[in-house]
Amino acid sequence: MRLWRRPFSDLVRRQLDLFAEDEGALLAEARAAEVAWQRTGRDEAEEAYSDWQLLADGLGERLLDLRETYVVTLDEGAVDAYRQSFGKAVAKRFPHFAGLLD
Repeated sequence: MRLWRRPFSDLVRRQLDLFAEDEGALLAEARAAEVAWQRTGRDEAEEAYSDWQLLADGLGERLLDLRETYVVTLDEGAVDAYRQSFGKAVAKRFPHFAGLLD
């Protein structure tokens, strides 16, 4: 058993579990678009990447909205710890969509 736990780790895990469930179709679409981009020929790669990037940006924005919606409920002193915990968890679980959290 770990004696020291990162603040908010359980909360963030549950939030990301719900995010994965709620956005499952969009996550699957993004995975499919990424595979399509990786498998396309040189002539179609730019368009396929653009399709994937639009989905990745949309998912990143939804993660940012999720984080910032919860931030407003916190005391000012806890905001940085929560954002850090959320960012680390997203980078680990959804690395392609973490860019907007910086």
